[in-house]
Amino acid sequence: MSEFVLTVTCASKRGIVAAVSGYLSDHGCNITDSSQFDDRETGNFFIRVRFNSETGARLDDLRNGFTEVAAAIGMTFNFSEVADKMKVIIMVSRFGHCLNDLLYRWRIGALPVEIVAVISNHLDYQKVVVNHDIPFHHIKVTKENKPQAEQRIMDVVEDTGAELVVLARYMQVLSDQMCQKMAGRIINIHHSFLPSFKGANPYKQAFDRGVKLIGATAHFVTADLDEGPIIEQDTVRVTHAQDSTDYVSLGRDVEAQVLARAIHAYVQRRIFLNGGKTVVFPASPGAMASDRMG
Repeated sequence: MSEFVLTVTCASKRGIVAAVSGYLSDHGCNITDSSQFDDRETGNFFIRVRFNSETGARLDDLRNGFTEVAAAIGMTFNFSEVADKMKVIIMVSRFGHCLNDLLYRWRIGALPVEIVAVISNHLDYQKVVVNHDIPFHHIKVTKENKPQAEQRIMDVVEDTGAELVVLARYMQVLSDQMCQKMAGRIINIHHSFLPSFKGANPYKQAFDRGVKLIGATAHFVTADLDEGPIIEQDTVRVTHAQDSTDYVSLGRDVEAQVLARAIHAYVQRRIFLNGGKTVVFPASPGAMASDRMG
């Protein structure tokens, strides 16, 4: 039995849920999971519905048939099939903890994506990536060749059909042009619990201030550095007895977990942009399970 996800964004008004559920019922579909949010501040309404077809309905037919319903209410919508894995590119520099974590989750099926390429400005992880039978692209970036390097990156994105780019501790600032072109399609992991301790060496800043919590933040990349809509955050408790090197090690664990959760939410169509913020719905039952052992 085919399983699908329908996501809808529109202005809040009466009858949205009824229109969605009525359409799916009329087309032989059964809703298995649903989340919705009515933002009274912005007037926006968001809904994500996971459902199966009991009559063998096809994705294109469901999408085409819903157009009239969406137009009547002013919905922006998307249908996707649960079994289809989103194509993802991972970018990394010289810190490999997030990359290695993502590769492991991908290998055991806990991260339901198709990694179509890994791009790096260094060669440190070429062997690791190639050993996973994933194409590796070494694209060196300097002040002089930055426009050409970014064009090469965009060529990989377009050639692979990637829908999402993940900056897994990729230590290069992307240009405004690339950020705008890929708006809503690049996720970054920031090694700090934003908005505190921005900039260089946030763990040292945190240590010097004697904080009791450190963390990490996954956010969409925008032209404003580290100011993009936040997707996922987490923290770990520290004490006065730990030094700054402990902070780094603990922080890396949190970074890996936060980034993985953000990607999982994105590829399962659980993230909605809401101005400068996001709406992130919980995972559907069974969506977090891995399908094989390591």
